[in-house]
Parts: sequence; structure tokens; C-alpha cells
Amino acid sequence: MAEVVFDDLPAGGPLLARSLARIGARPRKVATLPETRVAVKGHRQDAGRLARYDAVCGFTLRDEVPPTWLHVLTFSLQLALMSRREFPFGLAGLVHVSNDMTLLRPVGLGDELDLSVGAADLTPHRRGATFTLIGEARVGEGLVWRGSSTYLARGVATDGEAVRPERLDEPDARDSQAWRLPADLGRRYAAVSGDVNPIHLSPLAARAFGFRRTIVHGMWTHARALAALEGRLPPTYRVVVDFTKPILLSGRVGFAARARDEGCAFAVRAPNGTPHLLGQLTPAG
Repeated sequence: MAEVVFDDLPAGGPLLARSLARIGARPRKVATLPETRVAVKGHRQDAGRLARYDAVCGFTLRDEVPPTWLHVLTFSLQLALMSRREFPFGLAGLVHVSNDMTLLRPVGLGDELDLSVGAADLTPHRRGATFTLIGEARVGEGLVWRGSSTYLARGVATDGEAVRPERLDEPDARDSQAWRLPADLGRRYAAVSGDVNPIHLSPLAARAFGFRRTIVHGMWTHARALAALEGRLPPTYRVVVDFTKPILLSGRVGFAARARDEGCAFAVRAPNGTPHLLGQLTPAG
């Protein structure tokens, strides 16, 4: 597998613009994904940026970083991979359908990180095709975090028979928290995450993609749910989430969690009970 190494994490804005510019170039059929990985060695984390991220997402500021922060650090590498000429999908129109990450050991703010992203698992879907971008974080020779983001490319065919993916179970629990999400939350999260997709920033752009208003980032919702569980998180764990329905801004949602098999199931739900996110957390190792 070829590896492209950057001196440091590339700026997300120009890469996102390049990826969005490919909106009309989506292929009708994709047979394979390129085997290229993109990487950064010895990344030093930015304490100020982490503090702003924690504040937006509801985490307590501490030396050990949330696993969703490591997704943020690898997101610009996702964009770098998708911006390469040989990669068949640009970001425009993709739907982030699920995320699966495992924290294999606590990661400190002072840890220098080797980060990488590659693509795998091109799979037929009843609405198109899905693929997964797999990020890894290492400290020295040790793998400390692994995260998989699965995206749906609608209207794209690939070989094989589509199988309907199983959705995570919803917890049998009432909402224990209510969150009010301001209209500018997408812009605030974009400022700390580097995900400046205009559907989160501009009502006009959101309407162009079929949304009545801007929508919050799915990974903000994921992070906010982990922040709500912060006092109950084990030192190492796996957390899987399905993004089931976008959240329009401004808005109000509820959070519920139920202990299950040494971990827990959780959900972020609309006031009428419709789930926006379903999650499951289990200890790792």
C-alpha cells in the first residue's frame, strides 16, 4: 500500500473546497478503492484548539483527550485522501451514516501522534454504495486509537448484492437531559473541527442539498453524547454510533442512556421521540 506523508495536518478548508468542486464528477459505478494511505508523523496537539473543542462539545478540560478529538485530527487527512485525483468520491453529497472508534489506551495532550487514514470496505447499498475511511493514531510503535467513518454515496453502483445494515438498538430509557442547540452551533463546531462543509454554515447551501435549515455536524452530536457520559466512561472503550436523522439548527433534542453488558446504549432524540443518533459503548480489552 502506497503512503503519502505530509509534514503536518493539511488545512481542511482548501481540501474541502477541492472536494466539493467535484460535485458533478461522481461516477455511476465504482469497482475498487485506491490503496493509498495519507499520514502525518509526530503531530503535536494544540492545547488551545482542544480547549475550544471541549467547550463546544461539553467535555471537561483535562489532559486526557476525548476519542472524538482524534477523529477531528484525522478528518483533514480524510479530506486529503478524498481530494486525490484517483479517489472516486468527493465529499459533496456524501452521507455520514455511522462511526466506530476504539480507544485502546488513554491519550494525553502531550502525546505526539502518528496519524493516518486509508479507505476500505466498498459495499453495495440499496441507495448506492458505502465505503469506510479508517483512521489510526499511534504513539511510538503503539496503536492507541482506531476510528472508522462509513459514508453513503447515493446513486453509485458497485458489484455485489446490497444487504440492509442492522441499526443499533434504541435504549429503553427516558431522556435524562435536554439540549438546546443554537443556530450558530454549526459555525462554532466548524471553527474547532475544520469541517467547514457549507450545509452546516449557510442556510442557502443547506437548502441546495435538501435541508430546510443548516444542520449540526453528526460528529458534534457524537462528541456531545460522549461528554454526557464522561463520568461513566472506562479507561479504554469502543463506541459505535449510527447517524439516523439530521438535526436542524436551531433545535432541541434529548439524551437518554441505559446500562447494558458492562457498557451502555444511548440515543439523541427529537422531542417527538425520533432518534437522531443511536450509540453503543462497551469496554475495550
